[in-house]
Amino acid sequence: MIAVFGAGAIGCWVGGRLAAGGADVTLIGRSRVMDELREGLRTTELGGGEVRARPALATEPGVAAGAELVLVTVKSAQTAEAGAALAGVLRDGATVVSLQNGVRNAETLRAALPGRRVLAAMVPFNVVRRERGTYHRASGGILRIDDDDAAAPLVDACRRADLPIERRGDMPAVQWGKLVMNLNNAINALCGLPLATELAQRPFRRCLAAAQGEALALLAEARQDVARLTPLPPRWMPRLLDTPDRVFRLLARRVVAIDPEARSSMWDDLEAKRPTEIDYLQGEVVELGERIGRPAPVNRALAQLVRAAEAGGKRDFTAAELAAALGL
Repeated sequence: MIAVFGAGAIGCWVGGRLAAGGADVTLIGRSRVMDELREGLRTTELGGGEVRARPALATEPGVAAGAELVLVTVKSAQTAEAGAALAGVLRDGATVVSLQNGVRNAETLRAALPGRRVLAAMVPFNVVRRERGTYHRASGGILRIDDDDAAAPLVDACRRADLPIERRGDMPAVQWGKLVMNLNNAINALCGLPLATELAQRPFRRCLAAAQGEALALLAEARQDVARLTPLPPRWMPRLLDTPDRVFRLLARRVVAIDPEARSSMWDDLEAKRPTEIDYLQGEVVELGERIGRPAPVNRALAQLVRAAEAGGKRDFTAAELAAALGL
């Protein structure tokens, strides 16, 4: 049995796809989410098409006791709590996979779950809840997971579900590559526009280019590799973002596909009045800078603006207002 612990948008979409491919899947999540799925789960694709499934549903962690494989999809701030809940129920030798943002969640789970095999994985795409019981993949990319024998059950289940997944021997670099891309989450949350509309405007892209360029410079100084997750090497991305709109439109469609109505998960969190993952995105960049004795003013400012938005502050920045707030 595959248990998806903390099934929200990502967990429901991945779990639904795996269940449709024939895997024995149990989604474990909040009552509000599970109640919506009593009549079935529908997952849809960016390029069209849909899959329907009826995974088992649960709200209590004890259900994971029978799982050979557990996919953890909680928000990063809830990782330690998830590890503590699973520690009391998981069998020795169970495999746990972190399908989360950030770069430290697998370490947190390993500390909480001795005797279990914990793997890092990465979900590159955005998932949005379209309507009751329906989750839509709103951007492109393929799953990545630690190149480990314990990954075989998930890799096999993904292949049966026609869900591309790649084993990687450089997951820290992969996770940092995703984090650098995810620095846009804060910008998107602060402007309130769909991702495609935001990225179509060069002034907003310049804010993102500044955040990514700052992070990449710090990572290079720290000698931390950053994996290439798109057709462009990471170091080229800030230059692409700064190109004129017409040029960007031509090139960006070759880099990553985005649903025209999609917004970032951080925008979703602010809408729902939930804590965001800002400490695990921009916060990681700021902390990296502190470790190597270098400032990260752009990412620090973005983190402060998002924290203010969590407290009810401004969430409709124009590009000019945001650039000014970032000191650009």
